[in-house]
Amino acid sequence: MTWETVIGIETHVELTTASKMFCGCPVDFGAPPNTNVCPVCLGLPGALPVVNGRAVEYAMTIGLALNCSIAPHSVFARKNYFYPDMPKNYQISQYDEPLCVAGHLDVDTDGEVARIGITRVHMEEDTGKSTHVGDGGRIQAASHSLLDFNRAGVPLMEIVSEPDLRSPEQARAFVAELRGVILRLGVSDAKLEEGSMRFDANVSLRPSGSTEFGTKVEVKNMNSLRSLQRALEHEVERQQALLDAGEPVVQETRHWNEDAGTTSGMRSKEEAFDYRYFPEPDLVPVEVDDAWRERVAGALPELPAQARARYASAGLDPVAADLVSRDPAAGTIFEEATAAGADAQTVANWLTGEVTALLRRQDLSLEQSGVTGAGLAELAEMVDDGRLSASAAKEVLAGVVAGEGNPESIAAERDLIQVSDVSALEPVVEEVLAANPDAVAKLHEGDGKVIGFLIGQVMRATGGKADPAAVTAILRGKSA
Repeated sequence: MTWETVIGIETHVELTTASKMFCGCPVDFGAPPNTNVCPVCLGLPGALPVVNGRAVEYAMTIGLALNCSIAPHSVFARKNYFYPDMPKNYQISQYDEPLCVAGHLDVDTDGEVARIGITRVHMEEDTGKSTHVGDGGRIQAASHSLLDFNRAGVPLMEIVSEPDLRSPEQARAFVAELRGVILRLGVSDAKLEEGSMRFDANVSLRPSGSTEFGTKVEVKNMNSLRSLQRALEHEVERQQALLDAGEPVVQETRHWNEDAGTTSGMRSKEEAFDYRYFPEPDLVPVEVDDAWRERVAGALPELPAQARARYASAGLDPVAADLVSRDPAAGTIFEEATAAGADAQTVANWLTGEVTALLRRQDLSLEQSGVTGAGLAELAEMVDDGRLSASAAKEVLAGVVAGEGNPESIAAERDLIQVSDVSALEPVVEEVLAANPDAVAKLHEGDGKVIGFLIGQVMRATGGKADPAAVTAILRGKSA
């Protein structure tokens, strides 16, 4: 029996509004525990919610970017369940009448484009945060748990895909593209490490060629794109082993353990009726007229797919175009650098290569780095002109990130400017040739390998400042 993988992704996105979904408490990641709370988000008796209008617009923005229809009439509902981090013991969400429905997102995986359906985008509020104290933060071995309700009530959008994904690799590509859309829209920072973008996956297998769905398993606790792919690969293998052995797959929610590389059972999978949804009695429906919808649609920015096409037409290779298109900060720097005259592919190579590697080592974002388009164009020009070697350019970039100034001043301060003036290099080359008569003899005999040795000697004599290309040209001229 051969099996087909069926995957659907549920993505939660915290919005970067100033205040929470139903109250005026600030949205501030990292604030001291339980300082951004009030009677509304704590669910105290008599406190009434009020809908955040900006959050509704952000939700519409996401829906329109994902090609959804915007419902003229949508309703909030109470989703009833009992967790310690739920101060009201219910969550205000949307159920049968969500704001955005029936969209799609096109995803490119290894050159093959697939259209992934978007079932719905609906609004809800986030829960609080539980911190389990003891044994590395694992709930099963914790001595006690602490609750922080700062996050309770933060605007949260749930984006539900159709079960159209057919491999872990495609699921990863879908989430990466979706994150790029969210970042381009500017409605969330989409930081996976801070939980402002989180995803759960529903996974099942069915016989190849079948149209009936298998028993699905929900996988949680995947906090990176790499974790998502690894967890899905493991879960597919686990389910296939069960089915090949003639054993049933149990419908349940499973927890991904990053260290062990395995999933483990958490609880039986809930169905919608388990939550006893009913309309939220304290909130009126959301009514969206044509004028409101058109105003939001008219403000949509360029999306990753559009940016990719434009970058590709500017000469970028597909990989670079893809990476730059998904990061608004990288896109801005790219645009500024190319506007300053830098070569598009050179700038993209810097952004996706050394800049990314340096920021990852220092745990910085591009916005925090101090790297600008003008600075990157200046750095690329210095390398192209032969004033900086590739290794020296990396050192200058580190100086830029450290806040030491612009590339030109850093290179001068650190004495990294390359010597490419032939008149300045000629005497040094002559001294090296005079000191190495055996190498000169081989050079005149046509031994090209000896040029590398002689270049090294010139570099040593100049303290690494000689332009290797200029030195090579001089040596080749003398061997003719």
